[in-house]
Amino acid sequence: MNVVAIVGSISEKSQNKKLANFMKKHYQDKLSIDVLYLNDIPMYNEDNELDPPKEVVDIKEKIKKSEGIIIVTPEYNHSIPGVLKNALDWFSRVDRVMAHKPTMIVGASYGALGTVKAQMHLRQILNSGGIATLTLPENEVFIGSIQDKMDDQGNLTHKPTLEFLDSVVDNFIKWSEKVK
Repeated sequence: MNVVAIVGSISEKSQNKKLANFMKKHYQDKLSIDVLYLNDIPMYNEDNELDPPKEVVDIKEKIKKSEGIIIVTPEYNHSIPGVLKNALDWFSRVDRVMAHKPTMIVGASYGALGTVKAQMHLRQILNSGGIATLTLPENEVFIGSIQDKMDDQGNLTHKPTLEFLDSVVDNFIKWSEKVK
């Protein structure tokens, strides 16, 4: 299954970026993951939506060609990062490249609760009429205290967390096949 993983952070040291890259490597026998970074996406502007910048066109094309989406997001002030919201605004306009795509949400943070509040907001956004993804139900991946669960090379080393992530990825693959 070919999927894109949209990383909701532009920080070079982002734990969520490391997690997305870990997933790409760890699940390569099950998923072909193209990790997408939002660093070069300009601010959404309705005046330009019919002729978006090349950076937006390139990412939208990758999403359009994918069979599914994984969003890997941190939590900033109890919500999703502005860079992620901005990208979702671009992706929801004109050709609506995320519409009806199977989507899985994952998030990691230094705090104990993971990205609970950010994911609640993200689900609300993804289920809006403009974006309208098919969001994996009943499988929420909130990785709290990520600094204690990932090594310096970006490998998820906490066995219970890895086993849980493995089960959710398997659920995502099976569910995606049903909703296509």
